Amino acid sequence: MPDSRHFLVEFLRLARQFWCSEHKRTIRGAALLLAALTMLQMVMAVLLNRWSAGLFNALEQHSMTDLLTQVGKLAILFVCGIVLTGSHLFVKRNLMIYWRDWMTEHVFTRWMKDGAHYLISHLPGEHDNPDGRIAEDCRIATESAVGMAHSLFYSILMLVGFTQVLWSLSGVVTLDLGFVRLPVYGHLVWIAIVYAATASWLGWQVSRPLTGATNQRQSAEANFRASLLEARENSQAIALIRGEAYERHQFHELFHKIRLIWNDQTKAWRNILMFTSGYSVFSMAFPILVSSPRYILEKITLGTLMQSAQAFQHMASALSWPVNNAGGIAEWRASVERILNLLKVLDDLDAELAKADHVIEVRRGDRPVLAFRDLSIVKYDGTVVAQNINMEIGQGEHVLITGNIFTGAKLFRAIAGIRPWGSGVIELPARGRLFFMPPRPHLPSGTLRNAICYPSSRRVPSEEEIVQAMRLAGLTNLIDKLDNSDKWVHTLSRQELQRLGMVRLLLNRPQWIFLQEAFDSLEPEEEEQMMRLICAQIPDATLLTISHMPNNAAFHPRSLEL
Repeated sequence: MPDSRHFLVEFLRLARQFWCSEHKRTIRGAALLLAALTMLQMVMAVLLNRWSAGLFNALEQHSMTDLLTQVGKLAILFVCGIVLTGSHLFVKRNLMIYWRDWMTEHVFTRWMKDGAHYLISHLPGEHDNPDGRIAEDCRIATESAVGMAHSLFYSILMLVGFTQVLWSLSGVVTLDLGFVRLPVYGHLVWIAIVYAATASWLGWQVSRPLTGATNQRQSAEANFRASLLEARENSQAIALIRGEAYERHQFHELFHKIRLIWNDQTKAWRNILMFTSGYSVFSMAFPILVSSPRYILEKITLGTLMQSAQAFQHMASALSWPVNNAGGIAEWRASVERILNLLKVLDDLDAELAKADHVIEVRRGDRPVLAFRDLSIVKYDGTVVAQNINMEIGQGEHVLITGNIFTGAKLFRAIAGIRPWGSGVIELPARGRLFFMPPRPHLPSGTLRNAICYPSSRRVPSEEEIVQAMRLAGLTNLIDKLDNSDKWVHTLSRQELQRLGMVRLLLNRPQWIFLQEAFDSLEPEEEEQMMRLICAQIPDATLLTISHMPNNAAFHPRSLEL
């Protein structure tokens, strides 16, 4: 866990980007309005404190006239308090959602950019479950930051305001030491400071274990959710091989970790709650007990006694802000650290990609060829998987990738720019679009029409074009479902998914096609039919293929062995 100073610097550096963003006027305006409303809240607290003194003085004097006056004042304070509370809540929540909106977009934009979401999986560091960090930790980090910053600002205002009140009510107390008499000014202020400082130090020591336990629990919860999601996405494969017992065991082990961390967190919360509950009970009586001797000696009125007690409580509460927010601080810090860790890994990735000595150079050439020049592909740890690849592939050629299919997949990812580690040059053709077909195409949830057109085409295909492509790909049974919404990845079979990949290909009609076992779930004669369809419908396209089809040579005059 990073030290507090480093952590705070990193958080402020991240927060500064929000306060200086393109909507900074709206954001700063909301913050200033929230500060103004918070000041008015403090003024209301001081006015209520004075009203309390007037009420108890009226009761002590048995004055019905003064009592009715205090009732009238309370009615005014009541209306003002309602308006102030509603306005304050509205502005504070707006500021929260502004910050969460910015933070969420900032993180997922960096994560979902140029294959970074894939590349960081090869880097060391704490970046597991980025979905939880973006969805949940961004929410906690921003909402808690606004809430705690507001409460801290309010506590500072209360401290300033009620220190003056308590100082004036304390008067002068003479301390008789026998040999000398010392006048003590503002004795209630000094007692409140010592009282709150002691409680804050003890509370901080008690709450320290909660930060680590909270961070560990968030990671364990995210791992458990990820395991459940993985099982749902692979439910058919699990059912076919009867893997339910193994999955249940995995779920049990992951939840057992949650249970252990939960117990640690419970112990930490127990210590905090035991301390804060005792502190709150003692705080109710202590200020009255401190001021009561002066009331008994008739040095002050009942109203002054109650006003002093309330002012003491407000001041002690302001000084005890760290104690009262210990749990929230722990949860907030854990979430911020998870966000900062993800951003750090993304920064490390940018730094790695900037090192030209062990990164493949992918550049656009000035000829209609795809060229590999002294190309070597390595893993992130430096292990060489392919080296000294030199080849030029002209427009319209068909090349079969043979040898190690996993290395072939890495070559495709290098061409796409998402497998950068290695050396040498990949020279892309001067013109023409590159189209990659993986074994399992991604189909986002929604209508089947939108899933087919994913992510987006330079032009929207017409109804006739989509229907024709689906007929050619052998998906006439899905034509009437084009406007149906579903989770197609789970609904359709693997064969149907791969045929939908063919539909995309026919609609996009790219000049450069990369097939990575794109039809491996089909029967050999069906896969051959798909290859003939590509050759017939897009005859001028260049084709690079990784496939186990028996008669591949009939479609690929050239080959590249890896």
